[in-house]
Amino acid sequence: MKNEEKDLQDKSRRDFIKTATIATAAVAACGSLACSCSSKKDAVAAGQKVKLLSPTGEIVEIDSNYLNHHAHLDAVSRLEARQGIPGKKFVMVVDLARCKNARKCISSCQKWHYLPEDKEWLTVKLLKDNDKAAPYWFPKQCFHCDNPPCVKVCPVDATFKRQDGLVLIDNERCIGCKFCMAACPYSTRVFNWEEPKVHDATMDAITYSPETGVPHKVGTVEKCDFCPDRTREGLLPPCVEACPNGVFYFGDENEDVVTNGDETLGFRQLIKDRSGYRFMEELGTQPRVYYLPPKDRQFPVERGYEPLNDKLKARFKDVMEEKK
Repeated sequence: MKNEEKDLQDKSRRDFIKTATIATAAVAACGSLACSCSSKKDAVAAGQKVKLLSPTGEIVEIDSNYLNHHAHLDAVSRLEARQGIPGKKFVMVVDLARCKNARKCISSCQKWHYLPEDKEWLTVKLLKDNDKAAPYWFPKQCFHCDNPPCVKVCPVDATFKRQDGLVLIDNERCIGCKFCMAACPYSTRVFNWEEPKVHDATMDAITYSPETGVPHKVGTVEKCDFCPDRTREGLLPPCVEACPNGVFYFGDENEDVVTNGDETLGFRQLIKDRSGYRFMEELGTQPRVYYLPPKDRQFPVERGYEPLNDKLKARFKDVMEEKK
């Protein structure tokens, strides 16, 4: 009997070590941001549960969607986060003719930044320019303005502009005054009214950085950040990778190149050929997001409306009913 008990204990110990080794290997395999965990093409295991070894030594199960969040474990210094990436000038182009409100951009952003489903740093609006025009889907994120009013009004230098064009927020400086929210003409900032919900055990090991925005902090302001932790590794923001229709192009204006992951184009020529424009440019904010007009649209607007649940449909009901 004692020998049987000893064998069982030995087997349990071997199983634990084996599982822990697999978990550690999984993390090690994703040690590079260029691994398949972050790839648009190979992200086929979404929703699958994976066992990992937590910082406390426990075996935990997490959604495979969050495997790529190991990137947040290697935060850059506070000085580097505020200065930006040398030689870069990031820019985004949004092709309105391709958007059908698939909302993959929103869900990927939420997963990367550990956001709950009811908090959107990236939203999709339904716009209609006049009573004779047809409505179209309009993705809207932070515009990372070159003349940002949010930076000017922040009393504690929590919101800042980097040399690579990005506007970020340091939530360890933010005092929650909301001056930046009032100053932003695009209403792209959100406020943390409640304590954030921890999504998995890896959050315990994350050191806060303005480049990642996590862990979140109650009483502070947040927004789209163009995912500089990924761009440092030459990767695209999750919204760009996840979009099934190639709506978002992201790149470096200094190199005059933008890509949606499948197609790489010259930035200046694209804006010139497709009559690219900047939203509410008359305000003088000089946004770093450009839009291509919704000409020759690939999808009827109904295709992005009919699959939605009732709560989401309510957002666009007025415009859809007006259309009829």
